[in-house]
Amino acid sequence: MQYDLSVTQYDLIVVGGSFAGLSAAVQAARARRNVLVIDAGQPRNRFAEHSHGFLGQDGRTPGAILDDARRQLLLAYPTAKLVAGLADKAVAAGSGFEITTERGETFGAARLVLATGVRDILPDVPGLAEHWGKSVLHCPYCHGYEVAGGPLGVLATGPMSVHQAQLIADWGDVTLFANGMFEPDAEQMLALERRNVRLEPAGVAELEKDGSGGLTVRLEDGRKAGVKALFTAPRNTMASPVAEQLGCGFTEGLLGPVITVDDRQQTTVPGVYAAGDAARSMHNIAFAVSGGAFAGICAHQSLVFG
Repeated sequence: MQYDLSVTQYDLIVVGGSFAGLSAAVQAARARRNVLVIDAGQPRNRFAEHSHGFLGQDGRTPGAILDDARRQLLLAYPTAKLVAGLADKAVAAGSGFEITTERGETFGAARLVLATGVRDILPDVPGLAEHWGKSVLHCPYCHGYEVAGGPLGVLATGPMSVHQAQLIADWGDVTLFANGMFEPDAEQMLALERRNVRLEPAGVAELEKDGSGGLTVRLEDGRKAGVKALFTAPRNTMASPVAEQLGCGFTEGLLGPVITVDDRQQTTVPGVYAAGDAARSMHNIAFAVSGGAFAGICAHQSLVFG
């Protein structure tokens, strides 16, 4: 297949314009390469009211940080461009690739960085989705400090929730709500006892907001428990089909599939790089920025050295 000369060509297309994608774009733009960022405007952490633990940006809203990053990219680097839209088709074309958006716009590039993120599959508990990112949380390093010092809950999604409850015990008095997902064995019970984690085996019927900003966990047997926040570890799925369309390999991570990358962030498809939540099992903004920056550098170097 040859290049379609009617398609605008770039050195690099970054699919996804959140923390990983913008970090990749900055590195390539600073190398004076023509870079296009295609972004649907649906970052995974859009539900969070504040970001924490990200150096120099602690306490800001994720949207404000991204607004500044986009503005800095486009103002400082004339070879960078951003297109708003959902990239829903990706193919190999000539010695490069073509990306088509849902509006039918097609763009070509010699290299790709996939920073498409993941989608959280939340536990099916009434009231949970409404509080996601506020009082129902995932990462204690991102949000644990702000809810520390009181009763906390962990809603089980599987046996790995024992590990999550043990960890979160550093932030408060933890109850692990098994919710019928699993029954701890003797070794797991001992591990919970060592961390003073209480096990609640009853099913969770509903989550309700209390009057102090926390949650009331209503159990199926009618009892209620109050927590300042409830942590859980939802399954993840790819937020975009483009990695699969390109034939990228996947590895099963702790909470779902991740795009397989090597030690230079390259996927199993030469010329295609990946970063951010879609390419690693542990997720936070700092990891996304780091991975994106490295993917952008490696993609640029591959243009130079082949």
